[in-house]
Amino acid sequence: MNQLNVDVAIIGAGTAGMSAYRAALAHTRSVLVIEGGPYGTTCARVGCMPSKLLIAAAEAAHAAVHGSAFGVHAAPVRIDGQAVMQRVRDERDRFVGFVTEAVDHWPAEHRLRGHARFVDDHTLQVDGHTRVEARRVVIATGSHPTVPAAWREAAGDRLIVNDDVFAWNDLPGSVAVLGGGVIALELAQALHRLNVRVRLYGRSGRLGPLTDPVLQAKTLDDIGRELPLLMNARELQLTRNGNGIAVRVGDDEQRFDWALAASGRLPNLRGVGLERTHLPLDVQGVPVFDDRTGQIGASHVFIAGDANNERELLHEAADEGRIAGDNAGRFPDVRVRPRRAALAVAFTDPQIMIAGRRHADLLRAGTAFEAGEVSFEDQGRSRVLLKNRGTLRVYGEPTTGRFLGAEMIGPAAEHLGHLLAWSVQRGDTVQQMLDSPFYHPVIEEGLRTALRHLQRALRMGPVPVERCLDCGPGA
Repeated sequence: MNQLNVDVAIIGAGTAGMSAYRAALAHTRSVLVIEGGPYGTTCARVGCMPSKLLIAAAEAAHAAVHGSAFGVHAAPVRIDGQAVMQRVRDERDRFVGFVTEAVDHWPAEHRLRGHARFVDDHTLQVDGHTRVEARRVVIATGSHPTVPAAWREAAGDRLIVNDDVFAWNDLPGSVAVLGGGVIALELAQALHRLNVRVRLYGRSGRLGPLTDPVLQAKTLDDIGRELPLLMNARELQLTRNGNGIAVRVGDDEQRFDWALAASGRLPNLRGVGLERTHLPLDVQGVPVFDDRTGQIGASHVFIAGDANNERELLHEAADEGRIAGDNAGRFPDVRVRPRRAALAVAFTDPQIMIAGRRHADLLRAGTAFEAGEVSFEDQGRSRVLLKNRGTLRVYGEPTTGRFLGAEMIGPAAEHLGHLLAWSVQRGDTVQQMLDSPFYHPVIEEGLRTALRHLQRALRMGPVPVERCLDCGPGA
């Protein structure tokens, strides 16, 4: 049995773990990163990057099919599923290679392969080969897709998770997508546009991450125009059917080649041995921590990334890793680090985004707020691009005029989301945002319309309503 003694042990070499490693090194060279799975991060290997590669192929197919609306006519579009998946895998492997190359350049004494579990508050057992005494620990074990046991038992190997999609050598004929979250939406729409017969089954009546009731209804309408949906499918039953699977909800039954379970993710905390520590845990077994420091209780243990079950996004994992690693390195001099404004994007069509505080967050906190909105159906630049679907809702504080946040389904949401998150982080007022330049004709002019609407609702006008007379509402 090997014995190691280190200042900081980091469990997990994903996005959060790598960020924690770099931050801890600023304080001590006695750092050890323990990883039991493949290097490469969830984002690069089975998450953000391969999914966006699949979506890019789907967007190319969709544009080719619908070019006639612009008067551009192409020969019948042929989708080569093998070529689509080859590019997804090749580019995915390239992104993974960048990550593994970075880890390979770490000093050998900073890397240890194997699964770590706590023996006590300061001791980690790594497989059967190494015992690590660590003065501080960072838990950055990531998360995994959750699959109901009944589904797995009924469907066997015809039930897959999103990780499995990117191992395909060819596109299948049909897929049932089980779930109504971002992963389910992105993959279902992409596969549908690539000529895979798809149906999405949502267990509730809500589709996607938006919390504003106006936008929840808009999401169902805008996505449902194209993608076959069956919502409120609570009594969903799966049955293995030869080389396929039957999905039944009430009297409705359809057969598919595969069922893709996309019903959420859970932290990778089972088997970590938290029960052998004195760390405070919530009812779900997740450590209770301060998101401004990453510290669990008042202990020497910190947590970051998907393992904390909070914001399962790459940029959040990187920030949390940096905060946790810095504080683990400098412990006991733990310092509070301000978090960035919230920003989340779904790469559907129309795109979906949340910036700053959500509608549900404001209601839950009892915050007084007003809302402004714009529809993109008649917005000038959006009509030019034939992207004129969706709605933006923006929220402001009546007493100060401060901009609080936004939710949106519509064109260029990934870009508008950044502008709005930056405004939230700076503490901009709605008036300051309106005083900023807006070019013409651009989709951002729709944002200006929504902000003007919000300014009037805040009773902080009068704000003159200016409009390009030949560009339509929201120009």
